[in-house]
Amino acid sequence: MRLLLVEDDTMIGEAVLDLLRAEHYAVDWVRDGEMASTAAQAEAYDLILLDLGLPRRDGLDVLRELRARRNRVPVLIATARDSVQQRVQGLDAGADDYILKPYDLDELLARIRALLRRAAGRAEPVYEHLGVSINTATREVMANGEPVVLSAREWAVLEPLIARPGRVLSRAQLEEKLYGWKDDVSSNAVEVYIHGVRKKLGASLIQNVRGVGYMVPKA
Repeated sequence: MRLLLVEDDTMIGEAVLDLLRAEHYAVDWVRDGEMASTAAQAEAYDLILLDLGLPRRDGLDVLRELRARRNRVPVLIATARDSVQQRVQGLDAGADDYILKPYDLDELLARIRALLRRAAGRAEPVYEHLGVSINTATREVMANGEPVVLSAREWAVLEPLIARPGRVLSRAQLEEKLYGWKDDVSSNAVEVYIHGVRKKLGASLIQNVRGVGYMVPKA
């Protein structure tokens, strides 16, 4: 999953960036409202973690523009603005959730996972399909009742496909789930990780759609 982190405080930004990457998210970090607006228009993100008190442009303005453009990416506001009125304002502007600084990092991760589940049309943390189950909270994978260990990037390829069976994702879309701006992308990376998933979970789990991309078939 690819996230946009919008945070102008260097200490907080570095800590959250390290946390999210340790959880195997691909993350882009910007530090002002103008850069946030540009990034959100240029890239397809699975979630935006948005501070409000930003240089150059306030986070609420960024959020309102995002929603005016019909962009439905989940937005989690993370801010020190703690009055009820300010929270209501943020939610009414189109935010999906709100967490107050200073926040607990485990709670932050839990809220991110919950928003990603909702965006995939699911409430439960466990996805089960074709004999394979994945737990998005613990990152545990089971195949026919047996535990399977996936690498971080094998997981990053499998999760968006198994979350929505029948939906085709192109190689470029899967690369966006794997890499941030500063990561080097090899030309056959997606194919390598899909091969690894097939080897561990079965050749038929992820299917090629010729000339289009890849999908997990519906049951």
